[in-house]
Amino acid sequence: MIFSSSTFFVFFISLLFLYWGAKTHRQRAGLLLAGSIIFYASWKIEYLVLLFISLFVNYQIYCALLKNRSRALLWLGIGLDLAVLVFYKYIGLAIETLLWLDNYAGLGSTNEMPSWIDWALPLGISFFTFQMLSALIDVYRGDWARKITFSKWCLYVSFFPQLIAGPIVRAHELVEQLDDLKPLSVNNLRMGALIFTGGLIKKVLFADNLGPIVDELFAQPDSLNLGMAWFASVAFGLQIYFDFSGYSEMALGLARIFGVTLPRNFRYPYISRNFPEFWRRWHITLSQWLRDYLYIGMGGSRRSRYCTYQNLMVTMLLGGLWHGAGWTFVFWGGLHGAYLVGYRFLKHLYELLGINNRPCIVNWLSSAGLPLTFCLTCFTWVFFRATSFDDAWVISAAMLGLGGISEGSVEVRLYQQLILWFCLIFVFIEPAIVKFGEKWGERWWCVPFPLRGMAYASLVLLLLIMGGETQKFVYFDF
Repeated sequence: MIFSSSTFFVFFISLLFLYWGAKTHRQRAGLLLAGSIIFYASWKIEYLVLLFISLFVNYQIYCALLKNRSRALLWLGIGLDLAVLVFYKYIGLAIETLLWLDNYAGLGSTNEMPSWIDWALPLGISFFTFQMLSALIDVYRGDWARKITFSKWCLYVSFFPQLIAGPIVRAHELVEQLDDLKPLSVNNLRMGALIFTGGLIKKVLFADNLGPIVDELFAQPDSLNLGMAWFASVAFGLQIYFDFSGYSEMALGLARIFGVTLPRNFRYPYISRNFPEFWRRWHITLSQWLRDYLYIGMGGSRRSRYCTYQNLMVTMLLGGLWHGAGWTFVFWGGLHGAYLVGYRFLKHLYELLGINNRPCIVNWLSSAGLPLTFCLTCFTWVFFRATSFDDAWVISAAMLGLGGISEGSVEVRLYQQLILWFCLIFVFIEPAIVKFGEKWGERWWCVPFPLRGMAYASLVLLLLIMGGETQKFVYFDF
């Protein structure tokens, strides 16, 4: 099981103390690698074997590609990585689908899902697999051709702040920093603690308070009317944003404390005015990975308009499947693919009609794009969160005003409505809050320590009193 909050605190402080005492960058790198291994082993020590085998095999292929950029060797590495990912993550979906088709065909089979299929998914397997694949592909393309030691390779893949749920880091973004780890500095400690605290607030104060509301509403889809269906969907959209961006910021903060800068994974996605912009702001490292290694690899937008649409759909369908072993995730990705295709089609249509030459209309369409993009995004979250297609159809039908109104329609309490509105308002003013903090943040350290101490104590008290019931991070399942 993953560290509890108190255990992780002890682990991190111990690691920080040892890191402070290290004299060379090699010692610092060794401590971070040992800490990363302990962190991963704390969940399920058996899967360390899988992680080490993956690390060793991929490192051998990486070194071989440095000497000979062989396409066959690259495909061997891709095939092995995807085979492991498919076996652990998607074998259950494959068997379940085959049994459903068998049942649908009326063959009278009495086969059931095997009990062994309920094994625990190796933590972070989707993330560290994509991270190793990016390194192999970059070497083959010539974008990254640097020999590194096996220990540095292991640390690059297993660096504990981002091992479990990203961000997905490319070799050129991390390895060079790991080659020259500096001693602890006051500036890094301050900035890292600030970023970590921001992520912690998002998780504890926002996501954990929204979680029980979402669970309650999605557990009774037949009781949701038009308003409650939208309430449930918006609540989950906010929960997953605060949960995942909170984790990402906590990872960035922890890494920054050790002097390592990780790429930003979220940039206020719900203020997007269209879907290409949304995917430039949401889960940025995954979006860039899919763009650089899948979409562009299939031809991107270099061919005909039809091929571009096709490439977008395939990319988003596979992106949906990456998120979870369920056809609801694929459908979620397909909806986003349709949105991206629709945007490109409308953009082309506007060019033909000459709308792009009319600034007044362009500004109006841009302004209308923000609420429309937000609503359509919230509609897709139903298929991401629902446990089955049946539940997703019921909720989505209610959102479209097509569902029946049950006599026992669920109602949310006033404090739950206030939580949702508070979170919704915060999402749209977050850029202004961050901008204010960046402008005046330096002056904070000039405030007398007793006043700062009172502010820290007040923040801790706020999180203890107003924080929701602790829940695991949503993306730990992916």
